[in-house]
Amino acid sequence: MREVLEQDLQKALSDALTMLATVERMLPIAADVLLGQNVKRLSEIRAIDREVDALETKIEAECLRIIALHQPVARDLRLVALILKSLSDIERMGDYAVHVAADGAELAQTAPLKRYVNLGRMLERLQEMSAKLREAITERDMAKANEALHMDDEVDELYEQTQRELVTYMLEDPRNISKSLTLLRVGRSLERIGDHMENVAERLGYWITGQRESKELV
Repeated sequence: MREVLEQDLQKALSDALTMLATVERMLPIAADVLLGQNVKRLSEIRAIDREVDALETKIEAECLRIIALHQPVARDLRLVALILKSLSDIERMGDYAVHVAADGAELAQTAPLKRYVNLGRMLERLQEMSAKLREAITERDMAKANEALHMDDEVDELYEQTQRELVTYMLEDPRNISKSLTLLRVGRSLERIGDHMENVAERLGYWITGQRESKELV
């Protein structure tokens, strides 16, 4: 039974990592729509988001089956809990990536307000953060999880810079208000993706050590 449990746990974890990697695939597409004005890719990112939703349903069923069949305890139970609690975070990350692309498509209808340098950097950092988070989970490595958390600090700083810049644009010319508000929404969506990654990273410590860390963001 132990061998079967190990196989089931590894399958659920592997599928969760696939779900995270699928969201990671969405980020450069969102960047292409937002920064490259490639509006045609909006349907592509929405299709990938449906893959993420399907994976969430599948993995949740796997985890519930593991609980019912094996009644896991200790680290095994903590792994199941990590996966189950992280599913909604990963799913929300996909939703926010779609929001970024949708807002990017709207912004593409008119001339850019400015070069979206900070938003581009946020997207790059989020891709790096996701890759580091997958490594941390695969290797059960808290040092890499902490690296991902530090990346989120940079994402937050870039978001704050973006807010200040856009408020200045709105104050200088009321005609910039509508576009600035959309860009603020984009920045907020990216910041929230980082927050959800942070939630997952913070849970790793409990899985690995059994000790609870800081409070999660919601």
